[in-house]
Formats: sequence, structure tokens, C-alpha cells
Amino acid sequence: MRGQANAPVGIGHSAFSLVPATANHEVTFHQDVEPLLQARCQGCHRPGEAAPMSLLSYNDARPWAKAIKQAVLARRMPPWYADPSHGKFANDRRMTDSEIQTLVSWVDGGAKEGDAATAPAPRDFTEGWTIGKPDQVIELPQTYAVPATGTVEYTYFLVHTNFAEDKWVEQVEMRPGNKAVVHHAVAIVRLPGAKYLTELTADAPYVPSKKEVVRKPDTGEASLGFTSGAEILTVYVPGGVAYTLEPGQARLIPKGSDVIFQMHYTTNGKAATDRSRVGFIFAKEPPRERVYNTFIGNRNFRIPAGEANYPVTARVTLYAETRLLSLFPHMHLRGKSFEYKATYPNGESEILLNVPKYDFNWQLSYYLAEPKVLPKGTVIECVAHYDNSANKRYNPDPKAKVLYGEQTWEEMLDGFLDLGMPVTQRLQDVAKPKPAPSATGADSR
Repeated sequence: MRGQANAPVGIGHSAFSLVPATANHEVTFHQDVEPLLQARCQGCHRPGEAAPMSLLSYNDARPWAKAIKQAVLARRMPPWYADPSHGKFANDRRMTDSEIQTLVSWVDGGAKEGDAATAPAPRDFTEGWTIGKPDQVIELPQTYAVPATGTVEYTYFLVHTNFAEDKWVEQVEMRPGNKAVVHHAVAIVRLPGAKYLTELTADAPYVPSKKEVVRKPDTGEASLGFTSGAEILTVYVPGGVAYTLEPGQARLIPKGSDVIFQMHYTTNGKAATDRSRVGFIFAKEPPRERVYNTFIGNRNFRIPAGEANYPVTARVTLYAETRLLSLFPHMHLRGKSFEYKATYPNGESEILLNVPKYDFNWQLSYYLAEPKVLPKGTVIECVAHYDNSANKRYNPDPKAKVLYGEQTWEEMLDGFLDLGMPVTQRLQDVAKPKPAPSATGADSR
């Protein structure tokens, strides 16, 4: 899950030669700035995508010249929150000093257009998708009406794939039908015969009955989520990007499986409708590695009212060797920082990812530059900090004690990760200890 074609905001360096500003070179839009915007910005800054304005042309970009300068000098854009002291990531969005200087020199020089003949060819985007044209698209079976006000509980939709054979998915992307009301969306594969949301049918949306959450003492011990009967295909969150894989890697949708949409809608004062969808690009040949998406979560924390730096942890032990491909931290509005740490069987430890300034509006996946082998017995720990004080912007209620919950005014600690395994290995083998053999010598699992 490292490289990413047509990635929002751009990845790596431009395919063009970006000419840095010098005393003898007049920086112009078409020759110097446009290639940079193509490489770094246009994935999001185009109609229909996450950014508020388009930067596809000179006429688009010119009114925003001073804002662009301020954003890149402050390193607010492109958004990137990983501490460079820990880990190297293939999708590092940070601009180089030379790229920043090019933009600053363009603005300071009057933001001139230059000769259109020097412009690069426009980037070729597939409208509505960042992964390119999908081989197949599955959408919600019904258009869902989101009310103007009130709380909308997690709502589930079922689609029968009717796949007659196993499908290996090379690229997958979730697209919200209405970003204004979609807090997040998850596409889940339900395996044939699985006892997961059996009440759900394709005829109508389904809201599970509310069960009282049993609060246990917060020890930080956790387990990997979705390890039996259901597997995460992809997730949409604000500011996030599509999950992507390297050649030879793929996710599996077994024949006869269903796709379940988990939709979290948030009302905003206006009645709205949504019909979200998910697109697949299938592998053209059998993969060498199967990729699972899962998460480490804590449901037992209690954040005191007014606490400005409250820590919550969640840790799991791996019971088989696996390869770590990517990391994606998830919290809600009080989220302040998030760290992944690995402690290996030999006692050595390292920080895999540190996000010191978590931003709910830009929930990013961090793809390791090189997959990391995690030996059997590795402990992965997520350490999150929350700011429940009045100083936290958008804090729903700093006077309230905060518990785990699905709604935005509650909180979560979910450390998502992509794991690469041999195609015959199951996530259960990594997530759960193997029981001791029975007296007859048979495996009792």
C-alpha cells in the first residue's frame, strides 16, 4: 500500500523538471508553477474533490496566489502530519524547500502567467475517481434521505455481489454521494455463511438496535477488529485518500460474498440525500500477497471534563509473522496526537508513526516506504492523546466526560493498519493465539 497513481495533492517529485527560483530566472505560472500544482495539488484542488477551490488553470489559481504562498510557507499545504523523526513514507506530501521557494517567488514576482506554450499537458483525471476508471462500481441499493437535524445512528446497506468466482481487488475507492453529510463510510466484505449482521437485507437500510455498552476497566489491551466473517475493504473519511496497493498485492472478495456499506451520516441543518458507491479495479493475475485492513481499538476509556492532554492506549500482540504496509489513525474532534509503537520479541522497540497534531478534517493514511516485517510476538501499541479543554477548537462540550461512542461528539481510538500476508494465511492466525492442542492431539480451534 505504498505508491499511489493519481493521488490527491501529489506524491513524490513531479515528472517535470521544476525550476527553482534564481536571481536570473523569472518564475511564471505555465513554466514553473503549473507542473508543481499538477504534482502536488490538483488531485484535491479540482471540481468535485476535497479542496474548496480548483487549481487546474492560471485563471483558477491567480486569485489564490497570496493564500497559496501563506499556506506553503506555514506548511499547512499540502496536508501532512507525520513527525519526520520517525518512519519514512512513500506518500510523503511535504514540499521541498525548492518547491516552496518556486511558489513564493512566483507570488512575489506578481504571479505572472508566462507563455502558454511552455505549459505541461493537462493531467488526465477520471472524473469522480482517483484510482482511475473502475472495473466495477457498487452503490447503495437505495437513495438515503438524511434529515436536517437530529442524530443518525450508523446505518447499514447490503449489496449481493453475485460473484461466481473469487475476485482479487488491486485498487478500491469509496466515494461519498454527499460529502456534506457523510461523516465516514466503510465498505465491508461479509463472507458466505458469516454470522455478521444477519438481520440486514438488500431491501432496506438497517440500523442495529442500540445495545448498552459494558464499560470495562481501561487496561489498554485490545484485539484486532474484523477478524472473522467480515473484512474491511476500504474506508472514506474527511481528507482521506483511496487505499492503494503495490503490484502483486490484492484484497480478496471470495465468491458468494456480500458487500456491506456502513454509513455514518451527520446532520447539518439542511435535509439531504446520499447514494455513496465503491469502485474496484481487479487484479489481472493472481497476487503473491494478500492484504488485510484491520484496526486496533479501545472502547473502555473515560476522558475527564476539561482535561487538555489525556492519554489512551490500545495494544495487541501478533501471533504470526506479518508485514506492515500502512497506518491510518482515527479519532474524533478532541483528538490531539496519535502514535504507533512496535515492541519486538527481543525487547527492542521503535515508533512506527507519530502524528503530533492530529486533524479530524485531514485523516491521512501513511504508506511505509518499505514494508516492515513484524515477527511473531510483536506488540503494537497505539497511544492517543485527547484535548477535552475549552481551548480545543470544535470541542463539542469541554464540561462533559467523554466515553467511546460512534457519534462525532463522542470519541474513538482506532489505529487502522494494512497487513500483507501469504495468500493462504488468515487474519485470525495473526490476531488470536492458537489454542493448545487437546488431549487427543487435535487442534481445538
